[in-house]
Amino acid sequence: MQTRMVQVDFEPIGRRISCAAGTDLLTAARQAGISLIAICGGKGTCGRDRVKVLEGEVSPLSDTERRALHAQADEGMRLACQTLVYSDAKVHVPASSLTAKQRTQVEGESVAFALDPITRAVEIALSDPSLTDLRSDALRLRDHLRERSGIEATYDFQILRQLSDRLRSESWHLRAAVHDEEVVALREKSRPILGLAVDLGTTKVAGYLVNLENGRTLASEGVMNPQISYGEDVMARIAYALEGPEQADTIRDAAVGGIADLARSLCETAGYETSDICDAVVVGNTAMHHLLLGLPVRQLGNAPYLAAVSDAMDVKARDVGLPLAEGAYVHLLPNIAGFVGADHVAMILATGLYQAKETTLALDIGTNTEIALYHKGRLVSCSCASGPAFEGAHISHGMRAAEGAVERVRINDGQVEYQTINDAPAVGICGSGILDAVAQLYAAGVIDIKGGMHNGHPRVRETDTGREFVLVPAQESATGEAIVVSRNDVGQIQLAKAAIRAGINVLLDEVGITAAEIERFIVAGAFGTYIDVQSAMDIAMFPVLPLERFEQVGNAAGAGARMALLSRAARARAVEIANAAQYIELTNDPRFVEQYTLSMFLTDMV
Repeated sequence: MQTRMVQVDFEPIGRRISCAAGTDLLTAARQAGISLIAICGGKGTCGRDRVKVLEGEVSPLSDTERRALHAQADEGMRLACQTLVYSDAKVHVPASSLTAKQRTQVEGESVAFALDPITRAVEIALSDPSLTDLRSDALRLRDHLRERSGIEATYDFQILRQLSDRLRSESWHLRAAVHDEEVVALREKSRPILGLAVDLGTTKVAGYLVNLENGRTLASEGVMNPQISYGEDVMARIAYALEGPEQADTIRDAAVGGIADLARSLCETAGYETSDICDAVVVGNTAMHHLLLGLPVRQLGNAPYLAAVSDAMDVKARDVGLPLAEGAYVHLLPNIAGFVGADHVAMILATGLYQAKETTLALDIGTNTEIALYHKGRLVSCSCASGPAFEGAHISHGMRAAEGAVERVRINDGQVEYQTINDAPAVGICGSGILDAVAQLYAAGVIDIKGGMHNGHPRVRETDTGREFVLVPAQESATGEAIVVSRNDVGQIQLAKAAIRAGINVLLDEVGITAAEIERFIVAGAFGTYIDVQSAMDIAMFPVLPLERFEQVGNAAGAGARMALLSRAARARAVEIANAAQYIELTNDPRFVEQYTLSMFLTDMV
């Protein structure tokens, strides 16, 4: 008897697979090259491979799924490993269900907004000049733009240098990129008007190439920030820049070069040139902002940690050193304070935190973690130095989220289960994996409330540097060396999570509410996309709240940069956000030290 085949569409990934009727969706996803988190091996116990069936006939909801999904079962969520597909189907895969191979640091969600970019395309069709019309080329074009589009045009000087030749070479029919009312680029009629949005993070840089005429993202990519060679954190980079003018230029050139290379790569992917990019928006923390522009940073490195510039800025791309269209601008969103910059403003913009109807906390986890709390019309923000541990730094076998990194850990009845990125042999452990490991070791009693490691588990061994837990035995790893979690590793996570939780607690105290009153908890950033929220609650990095209150939204700062690229209103709103935000400098706040000490424990002491 011939096997009946069905077709399954996985959205928004854009993968389609034909499989035998009765195949479970986890298997179908794997056949389509989509790697879902399934740390339990498809038994339905981990509850991580969550999908939503949009169309098609599938098996009924099982008791196993109800136990794993709780309230999400009533919202239509299913476990891929437990759901058999019987007909052609369409399935939505949330980013939180994907392993890091499919997820990139560039993904991010934003609130809806109207397309209204400040730089737009204007069609030009001039009549041939004559002896009876002796207006200059610039004046003829200005009159044309006024009559056809209501634009009182001004010109970038580089445009004036090429205007006459371009008009004639294109037979008086071409396109202009107009920034507000300034002509910043001239293009053939067939060339698009593109924009570039960039999230210049301390560790990573995310870029988006966007069609300004329809708002469509043509390509997106994430790369490491080349400045990392000069220091892992902003204070180290500030110190390097202060060594002398040559060092300041070097670290600025690293940022500019990284963005320029990213722009070239994006354009190559989409089939365009960087000269087609007629507008750009860059967001980053205040130090990244200042280092990129070559602004003074000495005052950022010393109390009271003041920004040199906090206003939104428009500078010519050529003045920054970026190889974009002739007169293209780079827009930089406003900074709030010395340690809360334009990336934080972009995150608030993208999440709609400024217009929330409920008490909402949002945080962007990174080397520096920015936190914002909105309660009854009041917006308060802070920044805490959470360090690079969540990037795998200072961890015994730590690594970034690359193939072979352990990213999920469970300990059931003393047995260790783990999942690696791309299901490859283990080579190390990334941030989400170490967070899981600490939470599981604490739950299993291997480590205590202070992070001390006990010798009662067969996988705990003594070394010259102290006790360590064997996560992956040597015979299972790709390196032939056991992958371990040491007491020092636990301590690094305690330091990072204590900083985050203390920042949260200070903001809660500032507005006079308890953690239980947080109605919506938004987790942003690349690492925030990958973590298991339950693990974060289990070690008191996050307050214990119902899981349905949490939203993992990906790179919200990058999404906010795209909004500003495509919307005048978004740029204006960003200024309002920066003006409305009340910044709390944690280094000067006595509450922070007390909360930080309490938050070092692996359970909630507040």
